[in-house]
Amino acid sequence: MARRKAPLPETPVPPYLEVVFNIPLNRKFTYLQDPKNQGRLGKRVMAPLGKRITQGYIVGERESPPENMDPAGIKALRRVIDKEPVFGGDDTELAEWIAGYYFCGVGEALAAMIPQGRRAPSPAGFLPEDPEIAPPGIELSPEQSRALEAITGEGAGGAKNRNWFYLYGITGSGKTEVFLRAAERMMEAGKSVIYLVPEISLTHQTAEAVKLRFGAAAATIHSGMSPAARLAEWGRIRGGAARIVVGPRSAVFAPLRDLGLVIIDEEQDGSYKSGNTPRYHARQVAMRRCTRSGAALVMGSATPSLEAWKLIQDGGLTRLDLTRRLAGGSTPEVSSVNLAGSDGCLTAELKEEIRITAALGRQTILFLNRRGFAYFYHCKNCGYELTCKHCSVSLTWHKSTGKAVCHYCGYSESPPAACPSCGSLEAGFTGFGTEMIEEEVRRTFPSLRIARVDTDSLAKKGSLEETLRDFRAGAIDLLLGTQMVAKGLNFPGVRLVGVVMADTGLHLPDFRAAERTFSLIVQVAGRAGRHFPDGKVIVQTYRPYDPAIVRSCALQVEEFYAGELRERRNLSFPPYTRIIRFTIRSKDRERADNAITRLAALTGPLLPPDADLLGPAECPIALIAGNHRRQIILRGASMGSLHAAAGAILERYDKGKDHRAYLEVDVDPVSLL
Repeated sequence: MARRKAPLPETPVPPYLEVVFNIPLNRKFTYLQDPKNQGRLGKRVMAPLGKRITQGYIVGERESPPENMDPAGIKALRRVIDKEPVFGGDDTELAEWIAGYYFCGVGEALAAMIPQGRRAPSPAGFLPEDPEIAPPGIELSPEQSRALEAITGEGAGGAKNRNWFYLYGITGSGKTEVFLRAAERMMEAGKSVIYLVPEISLTHQTAEAVKLRFGAAAATIHSGMSPAARLAEWGRIRGGAARIVVGPRSAVFAPLRDLGLVIIDEEQDGSYKSGNTPRYHARQVAMRRCTRSGAALVMGSATPSLEAWKLIQDGGLTRLDLTRRLAGGSTPEVSSVNLAGSDGCLTAELKEEIRITAALGRQTILFLNRRGFAYFYHCKNCGYELTCKHCSVSLTWHKSTGKAVCHYCGYSESPPAACPSCGSLEAGFTGFGTEMIEEEVRRTFPSLRIARVDTDSLAKKGSLEETLRDFRAGAIDLLLGTQMVAKGLNFPGVRLVGVVMADTGLHLPDFRAAERTFSLIVQVAGRAGRHFPDGKVIVQTYRPYDPAIVRSCALQVEEFYAGELRERRNLSFPPYTRIIRFTIRSKDRERADNAITRLAALTGPLLPPDADLLGPAECPIALIAGNHRRQIILRGASMGSLHAAAGAILERYDKGKDHRAYLEVDVDPVSLL
């Protein structure tokens, strides 16, 4: 007679639970179990916080209440959202590190890490259910093979005894294949992989390549997915069904088991830095995860950030070079054309090359990093400028809607028929955006099949993927777009790339303006001639002698970086220093001024000897959405002492004195606007 198995002992129910919330407080709150006794570590809950019921995260269990708390005053959780935990101890540890480094609450960090929504089945057909790894079928070049062996070979060791590498290669040199082979080897060894890309447009392309290679072992996470779909993928990853995750910035938090490799493609891209709390940088978080897990870190780009370039020079990253295009193309011919005196948006040189390209049956990309039709309303008589009522920026005219729109807060109004200040009729919009370019191109080339790719033209879900698919298939002759088309995309039929106006970013009052302009031009130039040796790039500019324009047109990456690093050293800006930015915003101008003055006075005595204070001052964009913005910047040679000073400042700053003035802290900001 078979013996009955003894029942497993039940796990004791923790009577008290520690919960954090998505609020700017770095503290834990203690609660009693929920009525169904379902509260456990790693689950999301609904709990009373003050006068409201809000979502929180269970990060601790207790057998007894804290010593300083009256048990009679401890409230119970109202409801547990999840049947199974959605995060674990490693996630909590990472959230605590983010909270400490970026000066936010642990709950704020967890809210950024963990997808919201309710559990739902994974979307049908989202990934092929073939667990086999598809054979790549591509023979690597000697340079690719050397890079792959450096990353994954026996005893692989990068700079300063860490497996940290930088795959530096011209556009079209095969970086993606090296990334995929490295991921393949890691997964064969039982490890998992995170593959970061900067744009959602690149997420789709890279996800397709990863799906073909890895089948059901692949997962994708990005903001374009529904909350339920993101949470379903998160559950698949956490459960071990997915072992390679592709996505933009937030995919760095993917709860993979046995992390072996993190890939950061187009590492220089500013979208890897979060613009909201917590203001983390995915590169910094990846470095933290790799350090903790012993995983390899591989970044890659044709135009590294200056921080990464300096790290390579200092031995913090091992440089791996890819120097030639592999698909039959060659480095395109790049020339600059002066826009001064040109009639319209397109110079005669660019129009002629568009005609030649169309006659050859090839394709053109036109790039302009500015939406709308025209972006600057100016009166020639009195100098009046039309700006947003809520932001200190010009309104952009969108001809398709007949409105002048603010791209910061969304405010819109009908454009005036005459100057609102002096009544002159010699007033109107100048400058040009993607709408105006599209109109001129359609008028000049009526027979061409033309498509525009920007956030205004892609409101319909899936329209970006559809447009890019049509362009790759040759169903579109000319693609016009913003920076969505500038990086990473590979279109075999493209012969010509036109940068409609290269100066847009150079006018910004930010020390990274030249670096961004240079990178964008080199990246967009890389879309031309990837499969044929006749690629052409025409860069239209009002500043043909600016070093960023000259060096980018000559594709002189190392020469540009050498000059830019000299200037950064002379000006004491990153990567030779580190900075922490404090921004005050308030609907009331006087409150903002008073708060920043008080903060600056508090800061001075707390700064370390190797640091200085910039400000207080108005932010370059002093008004956004009706909020007056003021800033101070802490700048120092060492992040350790600078960070400690920032922490001391925040401890002493009494927010209650300016309860309608809000303080934002940005560690290692990528923009000072």
